[in-house]
Amino acid sequence: MDYSVIGKKIKEMRKVVGITQKDLAEEICTQALISRIEKGDIYPSATTLYQIAIKLGVDVNYFFEIGTTPRLDYITEVEKQLRDLRTFRNYEEMMELIKTEEKNPLFYKDNEKLQLLYWHKGIYQFEVKKDPDMAFSLLDQAYHLTAHRKKAMSEREMQILSSKGSVYFTLKNYDTTLHYYHQVENAIHKTGILQDKSIKTKLYYNIARVLTRKGELAQSTAYCKKAIKWCFSEELLWGIGELNYQIGYNYELDHKYEQALNYFHRAMNMFELRNDAANITFLTDKLKKLSGSIPT
Repeated sequence: MDYSVIGKKIKEMRKVVGITQKDLAEEICTQALISRIEKGDIYPSATTLYQIAIKLGVDVNYFFEIGTTPRLDYITEVEKQLRDLRTFRNYEEMMELIKTEEKNPLFYKDNEKLQLLYWHKGIYQFEVKKDPDMAFSLLDQAYHLTAHRKKAMSEREMQILSSKGSVYFTLKNYDTTLHYYHQVENAIHKTGILQDKSIKTKLYYNIARVLTRKGELAQSTAYCKKAIKWCFSEELLWGIGELNYQIGYNYELDHKYEQALNYFHRAMNMFELRNDAANITFLTDKLKKLSGSIPT
C-alpha cells in the first residue's frame, strides 16, 4: 500500500484532536520522527503506530482503512448530536444522551471524550438545575482533563471557558465574564486557524453583549461589526442575525430608533431564513413596540 496515506491520516486526526506534532510525539518518539511519518518519508514501526493510535483515540486499523472506522463515525455523530441539542436548548434530551454515553467505554476511558460529556453536564446543571456552583465544578473538571501549559488551547477548551463566561454573564458578574472571554480571544489569536469558525463569531457576539451591559455601546457595536465581517469572509450563516440584533439594541439604548429598526429588520431576515421561531416571535413584538415609539 501507499504508506504516505498513513502519514496523512495521522496528520488529519492530530488536527481533529487539536494537538501539535510535539504533543503527539511526547513519550512516543521525537517530533522530527512524527514530521517524517506525516510527510510519508518513513513508515512507523508497529509499536509506534499503536501508541499514536491510542493517543489519537482511534483503533490502529483506522490507518489501514479507506474511510473512517465506525468508532470514529460514532463519536463524531454523538458530538454533532450534543452540539445540536445544546444549540436548540433541548437540555433534557441532551442529558439523556450524556447518561447513555457515560456507560460507554469509548467515552469514560478517554479524557477527551469524557471532557465532551462533562462540559455538557455543566451546561445542563446551570440551564436546567440552576446550580452555578455545580456547573462551575463540572466545567472546571472538563477543562482540566486536557488543558496544560505545554500545548495551545484546543477549540473545545475555548468553548468550555466560553461556557464559564456565559454562566458569569447570567450571574451579572461582567468583569469575570470578560476575563474568560478575553482568554479565549487571546487563544484564538495565537492559534490563527479554527476548524469550527463559529467559535469566533459566538465569542465576539458574547463580548458585545457584555460591553452593552457595561454601557460601552460603541465598543459593543465594533465587536459586532468585526464578527459580521468574519461571518461574510468565512461564509458563515450563524451569528449574522444575532449580531445585527445586538447592534440594533445598542442603537435602541442610545435612543437612535431609526438606526435600531434598520438593524432589527436585518436580524429578522436572518432569523426567518433559519426558521428560528423563538427569535422571530421575540423580535416581532419588539419591532411593533419600537415602531410605535418613532414619531411620524
